[in-house]
Amino acid sequence: MILRFSTHFLRNHSKAPKAVQEAFAKQSQLLLRNLHHPSLHAKKYDEARDLWQARVNYSWRFYFKIVGDAYFMEEIRHHPK
Repeated sequence: MILRFSTHFLRNHSKAPKAVQEAFAKQSQLLLRNLHHPSLHAKKYDEARDLWQARVNYSWRFYFKIVGDAYFMEEIRHHPK
């Protein structure tokens, strides 16, 4: 699998705190190795849009689609609790 990024994702990622950017780098490598890694807590977020959600850290999430052999990153944002 490979990672691909939407323009929207890249814009939000660049605005995120540096710690979040670094955590995403770590989590994205885990995603490439194993979609079901416990640290990711990956789950289907929106069945109709085939959108998945995974954890960056306790308060940030990223959203992606699985398209062929790629994880297409759609969004990264703060997750309100």
